Amino acid sequence: MTEAVRKTASALTGRLHKLGIFNDADMLLHLPMRYEDETRLTDIRTAQPGVSVQVEGVVEHAEITFRPRRQLVVKLVDDSGALILRFLNWYPSIQKMLEAGKRVRAFGEVRSGFWGEEMIHPRLVSVSEGQALPQALTPTYPATAGLAQSALRKLVLRAFTRASLADLLPESLRRSLKLAGWERSLRYLHQPPTDAKLGALEDRSHPAWRRIKFDELLAQQISLRKAYIERRAHAAAQLLPQGSLSAPFLAVLPFALTGAQRRAVDEIARDIAQPWPMQRLLQGDVGSGKTIVAALAMLQAAENGLQAAMMAPTEILAEQHYRKLAGWLEPLGISVAWLSGSQKKKERAAMLEKIASGEALLVVGTHALIEDTVALEKLGLAVVDEQHRFGVRQRLALREKVVGRLPHMLMMSATPIPRTLAMSYMADLDVSVLDELPPGRTPIVTKLVADSHREKVIARVRDACLEGRQAYWVCPLIEESETLQLQTAVDTYEVLSAELAELKVGLVHGRLKPVEKAAVMDAFLRNEVQVLVATTVIEVGVDVPNASLMVIEHAERFGLAQLHQLRGRVGRGAAASSCILVYAQPLSPTGRERLKAIYETTDGFEIARRDLHLRGPGEFIGARQSGVPLLRYADLELDVDLIEAAKQAAEEMQARHPDAAEALLTRWYGGRAELLKA
Repeated sequence: MTEAVRKTASALTGRLHKLGIFNDADMLLHLPMRYEDETRLTDIRTAQPGVSVQVEGVVEHAEITFRPRRQLVVKLVDDSGALILRFLNWYPSIQKMLEAGKRVRAFGEVRSGFWGEEMIHPRLVSVSEGQALPQALTPTYPATAGLAQSALRKLVLRAFTRASLADLLPESLRRSLKLAGWERSLRYLHQPPTDAKLGALEDRSHPAWRRIKFDELLAQQISLRKAYIERRAHAAAQLLPQGSLSAPFLAVLPFALTGAQRRAVDEIARDIAQPWPMQRLLQGDVGSGKTIVAALAMLQAAENGLQAAMMAPTEILAEQHYRKLAGWLEPLGISVAWLSGSQKKKERAAMLEKIASGEALLVVGTHALIEDTVALEKLGLAVVDEQHRFGVRQRLALREKVVGRLPHMLMMSATPIPRTLAMSYMADLDVSVLDELPPGRTPIVTKLVADSHREKVIARVRDACLEGRQAYWVCPLIEESETLQLQTAVDTYEVLSAELAELKVGLVHGRLKPVEKAAVMDAFLRNEVQVLVATTVIEVGVDVPNASLMVIEHAERFGLAQLHQLRGRVGRGAAASSCILVYAQPLSPTGRERLKAIYETTDGFEIARRDLHLRGPGEFIGARQSGVPLLRYADLELDVDLIEAAKQAAEEMQARHPDAAEALLTRWYGGRAELLKA
């Protein structure tokens, strides 16, 4: 192999890797995104403007013109008429193909131009007179710079001769699900016959597509199921429910648990009493009472003489949890430790000593918990709040504090996860759902207001605060510039301080030192500050029952889940509460959809379903999925029946056809299938 050939091969390999293609199996799973019909010819005279067609003719003449810019203009003729082919960029090979007297086929959209009908940059094939037409539709693949469609088509044909095309589904399973054969489906999608229904191919409802999507979902389910089984092979401390701490705690609570809370508490208590590590997700809407459920699980660990740690993504949220737990438990003689990055050296040293000595069986903190100086050898239960905000590495670091066994893991999320997403991406977790709100939560009225009516909104804030209530004013999200976002918050703070001179206005944002942030939040909690201007640092965990009004500026810039979280900061007391969404006009279609959804419902699960539809699954699962990639072909809304079937089939495949299950994983994930570890 010459150096030039080696360099070309290396460049091709690099481009294929960019597309996620590492072997022949990957090549066959790189499926077309659309198709073009080159199986028929259209007479030039009958070609309609605005329609893509294929014509064949002889070049009458070709010339390079320089007005209005440099371009190659070609006149192509057939027996019915003439058509102009126009190129603004071209290679010498194109110019050679289009010399006078050459016969070519051109595929493209016909347009009405200054000199008559024309095609701009059509796709060209050099042909001889009477040459046969293709017998299949022409696929168009997702590509990358420097990789032509013609090269991808050749590579696919070569992969068909080299890759395994074995059907890995047991025949009985395939028949019961009425699925097409594997090889037949692949060949159909890469080379559809001339009579194929284009609509069913392009909307992926064709039986060939259903087979591909089922196998993709099955590989994902097998991978997650395998991770679930592998975790159960590890040892964990059995934390048996004893009631010595939880009973007195429940006795002093000023309210009764909801039915959903009792159910979740029982599920977790049962899990952490087993000799293998629990891996459970506790999900519930804003204000559904997840912290109480976590507290009871942590007490069960303490009853067994082991420690429980709760890790939260922000200092505000972590401190909120600490205050709640300490307020509930320290009167009962249970010591709770607190760790954060901003603690003074002396306080931190005292807390580290309490943790290391085992005096504090319950620990709450931020990422500071996973630092090397924190000794948690007696950790029996790790609780991770807002789990999608932590990376896999961070959760592993908490787990690895213990030698010789694994702690039980409870992950919490206030962003409800749509059922199909939980079935698909969370199949390696057990899930507890808090689907009812504690009594006493007041309904929140949502209002949409155009930003041209800001004065009315400010007046509404003034009235609410003069009646003894408090308000949040959340500044717009400016993703491209944190500095600009901060400046907007400062500007808003100054404007509101001037407009609401009779009230005390506070400001909290991500750049404030934690001590300064805590001071403002404390003042707001004590009603020394009536209006809190904030960036999204208050999105989760802030609990001020007297705050009954939430204003969100440029609400159209926020995601649905974020809007729902922010709205959930009010309605936590007895007073009627409102959320005012201030939007800028004109609204984009997506912005309109978001605001319509948040206006129409306060049900977190319905909002999550709509959010999934608008954004796709990526942001819901966050950094959790280290090994299993996002689905390429299956659709979580349209293919619910396939997800259900794949979930059941995964168990059967692993139990009765383990070799085929492994081969399926290799086919879909190759050497890149790092199984989920956290």
